[in-house]
Amino acid sequence: MSEPYEWEEAQWRGMVEQVRAGRSLLPERWPGGARCAVALSFDSDHETNELRDGGTSIARLGWGEYGTRRGIPRIKKVLDRFDVKASFFVPAVAALLHPEEQRMLAQEGHEIGLHGWIHERNTLVPPDAERDLMLRSADTLEQITGTRPVGMRTPSWDYSAVTLKIAREMGLLYDSSLFNDDDPFEILDDGEPTGIVELPVEWIRDDAVYFMMNRFGPHRPYTPPTDVLDIFRREFDGAYAEGGLFLLTMHPHVTGYRSRIFILEQLLEHITAKGDCWIAPHAEIARYCAEQAGLKGTS
Repeated sequence: MSEPYEWEEAQWRGMVEQVRAGRSLLPERWPGGARCAVALSFDSDHETNELRDGGTSIARLGWGEYGTRRGIPRIKKVLDRFDVKASFFVPAVAALLHPEEQRMLAQEGHEIGLHGWIHERNTLVPPDAERDLMLRSADTLEQITGTRPVGMRTPSWDYSAVTLKIAREMGLLYDSSLFNDDDPFEILDDGEPTGIVELPVEWIRDDAVYFMMNRFGPHRPYTPPTDVLDIFRREFDGAYAEGGLFLLTMHPHVTGYRSRIFILEQLLEHITAKGDCWIAPHAEIARYCAEQAGLKGTS
């Protein structure tokens, strides 16, 4: 295999152009005259972080259980207090381990979205296996919640060369795994508009990078929770000033602790105090953006 510095233009350009940002889907106005849109998401990985790696650590499996046992109830209590709905991206294996959690959240109006089968890394999975896992995951979540998912977040935001093509085959409304922009856009597949809405993510707006650690690895990140709240609040303030989208990613087994749940609570206090923010699940925001832009199949 040749070195990157030896690649011809067609090779490096083709790699770059596989999945790109197309036209902006930021609407001229948000529903009800809202100044900005807020999309809260929780990646309910639970035990799959350990299972994905073939791990057998009882302690780390227990850490996953903490997410469902303590994290979800604390998060739900905060969401209920502010009467807002969110999106929960759930690996199918986590949904099978905790089906009542998914049913409860779905019945209360929260969205359950695709997040892989066992939190696998897509770039390490053969294309046929990736397709099977994505289809099987959608079937599983539909069987548990009664509603077929319309959007996905790839595990670890990992995109293979065929991920987008599988999403197109499945007819998904949106994806939330890419970093190309702050605001919604239409995804391009080798330069071709797909009709799929992207709700972009960013590690800056993810709790895991500030708190996650592995005692058997070299990573020992720890940022004071007050500093994380400040970062998230500044990200929201920027979205509010620009009239754009503020999308936040959190994890029940990361934020669901007594010393951290205040981040979500105080952030929502700050957001709702504005009085003109539209807080909605990812699917509602993506559908609105698609309809306003007249994307195929939404008009």
